[in-house]
Amino acid sequence: MIIQNLDKKLIGLKMEPRTLEYNWRDVALYALAVGAGSDDLMYTYEKNLKALPTFGTIPYWGTVNVRPRQWMPRPASMFADELIKPTISFLNMDHEIIFHRPIDPIKGTFQWQDEITDVYDRGEGKGAVVKTKCVVRDEAGRDICTNFSTTFFHEAGGFGGRPMPKSSVMIPERAPDFEMNDIISPVQNLLYRLTGDTNLVHVDPEYAKKMGFEKPFMQGLCSFGFCCRHLVAKLIPGEPERARRMAAQMTAVLYPDTAVKIQIWKISENVAYFRFLNAENGDIILNRGIFEYQ
Repeated sequence: MIIQNLDKKLIGLKMEPRTLEYNWRDVALYALAVGAGSDDLMYTYEKNLKALPTFGTIPYWGTVNVRPRQWMPRPASMFADELIKPTISFLNMDHEIIFHRPIDPIKGTFQWQDEITDVYDRGEGKGAVVKTKCVVRDEAGRDICTNFSTTFFHEAGGFGGRPMPKSSVMIPERAPDFEMNDIISPVQNLLYRLTGDTNLVHVDPEYAKKMGFEKPFMQGLCSFGFCCRHLVAKLIPGEPERARRMAAQMTAVLYPDTAVKIQIWKISENVAYFRFLNAENGDIILNRGIFEYQ
């Protein structure tokens, strides 16, 4: 289905302003949901608590405690879903977050309004990609972080729009500087769901099959958080507040109860590339990852 001027119809559309109140339990729950263990008390014990920087991604897909109330995630990219119906086919393609200031780990309020900034054309029969921007602010109106995300819609390509820019990140052919093994638990998707992403494809077996998947699969932003935790541990241990930017492409589906591996290459004093893999079959789950820090 080709929709003429799809980009002109979508760019600039915004969702209504939203807010989310959180406290230290939400910060600790998020850390546990992205694999924090007994050695990660910095993220789970309120005495000297720090927030994982990727806690700032929660607003993008979040529904729990979000006002106005919503039962399913609804970023601005869903305007495209309305426009090109009937469709049940869309996937989160990549995510980027820029960190402006450390997140208060004890309590706070996130304020944001998601906006469509670009629409890319992959060609007729190849789909369209919608890019959104979500600036998260605190109660004082100060920028905490900025999220950029792209959503791929299988339908609606071929409308004559711009092609999607290619990532400048090239994973080195040499061995990684760091390589860590981890595990996605059998209930990791259910645990991460408690942080706010109530998308049915990650919990409902029948819905997942309807969408073309074997069973409920992992949230891409959960894998993103797993990587952040390891990147901080290896590159800026104990100082998550030094993180400045993180981005990665989501390239394969990951199911619960799977061994995983993260590979990190130091590119310069303040830049590293990374990749997140299924350790059992070698599938690359997150690719062309970049982590910048001071």
